[in-house]
Amino acid sequence: MADLDNKDQTEMDPADMEDVEEVEEEETGEDNSKARQLTMQMMQNPQILAALQERLDGLVGSPSGYMESLPKVVKRRVNALKNLQVKCAHIEAKFYEEVHELERKYAALYQPLFDKRSDIVRAAYEPTDEECEWKQDEEEELTVSKQEEMKEKAKVEEEKKDEEKEDPKGIPEFWLTVFKNVDLLSEMLQEHDEPILKHLQDIKVKFSDAGQPMSFTLEFHFEPNDFFTNTVLTKTYKMRSEPDESDPFSFDGPEIMGCTGCTIDWSKGKNVTLKTIKKKQKHKGRGTVRTVTKTVPNDSFFNFFSPPEVPESGELDEDSEAVLAADFEIGHFIRERIVPRAVLYFTGEAIEDDDDDVSERDASFVMKEGEEEADEENDPDYEPKV
Repeated sequence: MADLDNKDQTEMDPADMEDVEEVEEEETGEDNSKARQLTMQMMQNPQILAALQERLDGLVGSPSGYMESLPKVVKRRVNALKNLQVKCAHIEAKFYEEVHELERKYAALYQPLFDKRSDIVRAAYEPTDEECEWKQDEEEELTVSKQEEMKEKAKVEEEKKDEEKEDPKGIPEFWLTVFKNVDLLSEMLQEHDEPILKHLQDIKVKFSDAGQPMSFTLEFHFEPNDFFTNTVLTKTYKMRSEPDESDPFSFDGPEIMGCTGCTIDWSKGKNVTLKTIKKKQKHKGRGTVRTVTKTVPNDSFFNFFSPPEVPESGELDEDSEAVLAADFEIGHFIRERIVPRAVLYFTGEAIEDDDDDVSERDASFVMKEGEEEADEENDPDYEPKV
């Protein structure tokens, strides 16, 4: 826009002005689309994200030294304020405990709906015509009308295919599709995991009972299969909602303190978390060569059920800390987003909403930054940094 303002303005016929405005709107729309695509590409670049985080961290600022210059009597009053802040942190901890109780209460209200969802997915219940009706929004209706002719042409072929194929039961590969549609989860999937996850029928969230330490358990329900004998695989996350006595100001809501997986009873030769490798070893003295077979860990989604154990000291090496941090993020995401909105991740609508949210936040950040720069340039007292 700054370039347009600097250009010489000449008188135009009103009709010409309308043409110019229309062109500008079209160009602006294209620019916004390109900017959105560029922004998404940037946000997927780890180096750019790291640089952005570093910049944001820099915005927080650092102590000015004013506190050290205060008289002793004023510092004494500041200490009183800090003690009040500690009490606030303890009240906030109680707040989150009550939130957890509300989650437990409403989980019981959601569960019948989730159970029905599971029944439809695994073909235990066939929804009625009324339950299958879905009102499309105007944009969807417009898209459908444009594609009507194509659908009519394909209809005959589809009917022929349907006659040849056996009627599918429920919604095949529902949860596998959800996992493949979500980057956070698809990164965990290996090709050898997919045949197993086709047997996943439901994921449930169970909260700890009232009066018990705060925790939640993810239950993965499987139909009988050739890979393992378990019908349910579990992952339990233990949480804490209380300020750390040594650092009470760091409290920012409940934190996951540890997690426990379960033992998978693999069928013989079906354990995808292990692989067998063969190595040739040469004897230094005799020069003979022998082949040694070793079993080593293998990348798999099912390693999710065997997290690193947190020692009583709470101290972990860097690798274990990284694994647990990623594990906590995944567990929280499954609980907060995947289970409540599974169908929208299956269709991809939730992913589009997430992308739109990211784009809006990025656009807002870029716009504010641009506005600040423009304000500085228009300020007669503004002196650019050298």
